[in-house]
Amino acid sequence: MGKQEDFVLRALEERDVRFVRLWFTDVLGFLKSVAVAPAELEGAFDEGIGFDGSAIEGFARVYESDMLAKPDPSTFQILPWRGEGPSTARMFCDIVMPDGSPSYADPRHVLKRTLSNAAEQGFTFYTHPEIEFYLFKDGPAPGGEPVPVDRSGYFDHTAQSQGADFRREAITMLESMGISVEFSHHEGGPGQQEIDLRYADALSTADNIMTFRTVIREVALSQGIWASFMPKPFTAHPGSGMHTHVSLFEGDRNAFFEAGAEYQLSRTGRQFIAGILRHASEIAVVTNQWVNSYKRLLGGGEAPSYICWGHNNRSAMIRVPMYKPQKGVSTRIELRTIDAACNPYLAYAVTLAAGMKGIAEDYELPREAEDDVWTLTERERKSMGIAPLPSSLSEAISVAEDSELLAETLGEHVFDFFLRNKRTEWQEYRTQVSAFERDRMLPVL
Repeated sequence: MGKQEDFVLRALEERDVRFVRLWFTDVLGFLKSVAVAPAELEGAFDEGIGFDGSAIEGFARVYESDMLAKPDPSTFQILPWRGEGPSTARMFCDIVMPDGSPSYADPRHVLKRTLSNAAEQGFTFYTHPEIEFYLFKDGPAPGGEPVPVDRSGYFDHTAQSQGADFRREAITMLESMGISVEFSHHEGGPGQQEIDLRYADALSTADNIMTFRTVIREVALSQGIWASFMPKPFTAHPGSGMHTHVSLFEGDRNAFFEAGAEYQLSRTGRQFIAGILRHASEIAVVTNQWVNSYKRLLGGGEAPSYICWGHNNRSAMIRVPMYKPQKGVSTRIELRTIDAACNPYLAYAVTLAAGMKGIAEDYELPREAEDDVWTLTERERKSMGIAPLPSSLSEAISVAEDSELLAETLGEHVFDFFLRNKRTEWQEYRTQVSAFERDRMLPVL
């Protein structure tokens, strides 16, 4: 056993930890958890904890169901919402097969494999997500619209605001788990919040996002309210995205920075953007994986509907933020498509793979979009070479089915399961009769 494992075993005794929750996600990004007693942990580090993979969404077929969850000691944290007295801790796991090989169905492994490919080219991938979500007074009730906790707007400071109290408690809890928060504020929709996590390598960020979503829900429940990361809960209010700032580093050097270049953006940075743009439609099924995701993308506001980039242009799919003098290390790009309900391991894996493909094959960056893309006519967009993103999950699936990049990045097993699951979701959605149809047609037909 290594130093990290020894540290964890010592911490269990010192902190009076009675339960350790081992966390991992299924292919769709839902958190799974198995609790073990501290006495079992040494064995778990050596051999893993066995479970039935066929019972987990997308993990395995029945005849190959035995799998092992091996805890990653570097992710050990005490869960702060379990109150006083004996503590509960958590660790993320890597999923392995009985012979010790990584499970092809483990989303965390998909990201690790993609990061490893980038590392072979000398690159480390950093991400910084801005996570939006809504707070409602009650949990989900069938049929009716949920009631937001407030009627405030963007950056509003409201006296005795439940949102402000909520953000303070949530951030305190996140910080106690080693997750650094950079900013927090009220977003544009009623009851809508945004909390931005600090820059970290993509694997740590994806682990942090899974923890973040759990913390947010726990804090909301403790305050008698409900949190949701649904991309577009209201027709008339903005959707919830997860704009992510990304950059590549070679050692300590930001590979996206080049002094004197336009926007101080290096050739590598331009190729990376070109890669994401060229493959944007193919990876949309992963970055925007739900039927509801496309309501956000089509809903206007600051959600992107078109494949383009721009300098400080918030209607573009990729924005190059303004360069700060003497801050070359902070040169980055902001990808605005990803929503907060994605599987972060897969979303960051396909984003990195698309960008790296742009570097490997020296893609040429198209002209930037200087206008508000939403206000252009269809003909103007066409003449500028600006294509639309998929407008529905069905369209995204069709494009993804032919994508070599996606199949290669996700691996055959995850690729097949993911698309099969999404087709089923679309079929179920298509047959539903909506409130729109009833309201519009029942009175007149």
